[in-house]
Amino acid sequence: MNRLRKEENNPGQGAPTFFIHTFGCQMNESDSEHIAGLLTAYGWQKVDLPEESRLVIVNTCAVRAKSVEKFSSLLGRLKELKRKYGTKIAVVGCVAQLEGEDLLKLHPEIDFILGPDNYADLPKMIERQERQAATAWSVHWREHPPSLILRESQVSAYVPVMEGCNNFCTYCIVPFVRGREKYRPARFILEEIQELARSGFLEVQLLGQSITSYRDPESGQPLSSLLRQVARIEGLRWVRFITSHPRDFTPDIARVMAEERKICKQLHLPVQSGSNSILKKMNRGYTREEYLEKIAFLKELMPAISLSTDIIVGFPGETEKDFEATLRLLEEVRFTNIFSFRYSPRPLTAASRWTDDVPFEVKRRRLLELQALQKKIQLEINAALEGRMMDVLCVGRSPKTPHLYCGRNEAHQVVNFSSPLDVTHKMVRVKITSSGPYSLRGELVLENP
Repeated sequence: MNRLRKEENNPGQGAPTFFIHTFGCQMNESDSEHIAGLLTAYGWQKVDLPEESRLVIVNTCAVRAKSVEKFSSLLGRLKELKRKYGTKIAVVGCVAQLEGEDLLKLHPEIDFILGPDNYADLPKMIERQERQAATAWSVHWREHPPSLILRESQVSAYVPVMEGCNNFCTYCIVPFVRGREKYRPARFILEEIQELARSGFLEVQLLGQSITSYRDPESGQPLSSLLRQVARIEGLRWVRFITSHPRDFTPDIARVMAEERKICKQLHLPVQSGSNSILKKMNRGYTREEYLEKIAFLKELMPAISLSTDIIVGFPGETEKDFEATLRLLEEVRFTNIFSFRYSPRPLTAASRWTDDVPFEVKRRRLLELQALQKKIQLEINAALEGRMMDVLCVGRSPKTPHLYCGRNEAHQVVNFSSPLDVTHKMVRVKITSSGPYSLRGELVLENP
């Protein structure tokens, strides 16, 4: 560790510096917080610009081709930094796991490759100062001290509860880059969240690629039991969990959501397609009717629940009839938000061996049509909220409109609002005064004017 601490960005300028660029999901964001905390414990200092850093870490995503393209573009820019300043480059995450040592051979500018199970090896790699790759799998959960996490937020915390996926959807690369499911013992999860609550955090987001599969490896308790225990930790205001698989989403989970006040009445439940033939080809393990049945049960228990989803258009074999079925599902469910994508073949997946037979222009048209319909739905949902008062967890000033504060409500919608007080990192009441398709606007409600 002493040798590591001596490594400097420039001689005589103090602690060595690092910069992290993160692509992808909340799990990647959480991993970056772990990496940052680990390096900080070794005497390194996190900076906001790659030009200021001795080490640039790129946390990659391989789920879609576009994410890999963005990584390649960034890597091209980092080559110039390395040429000018000798900056070290570490590539971590899903692309690192997928490509391994091949990345080192193809890209001489890269110094270190680390898969998701190998982040703890980074300090030793830096110390040895040799180009190398670490992509070994661990069958069991590896517990990393929560005290080493350098969190981006002071009020909302990511808490991983599992990693990996056993579902093998035909389009999805996750089982190949994150491995098989492994579950974190509930006692570690609860201890971390209790400490977060004592430290003033108001919200926790439980993370797992297929979180509804969770089973405590020590007691066997399912996700519903864990959620109930988390919801009863004193000091917390909101509890969220992501990502749920519709096949494994049980009535018990829905009932716990409805019964426990702290569990947000908000759920991300990826449907991917509204067509039974496409769902079967995707190996999703449920039908359109079964998905809608679960949605109806959720709305019966929680009429005001906010629902979001993922949708892929242009999957191999998708016809206009299949696509129309997806549009009708959007109209029926009325999601608060969707994440929509054109299909792109991913290495190692079953679908990558099939003909990608939907032309790009057809994919593009379908995506635009889907997004236009969803925009109309969101405008209607958001307009209905005007005049209402709601709790908002404020994260600070709005990036696009700095004279306003910004946060999210229980439905996980963005709320920009005016306030005469600095309410950063506080839960506040806001009256909604106007709306757009992607955010709400309001004003702080002063409880004792």
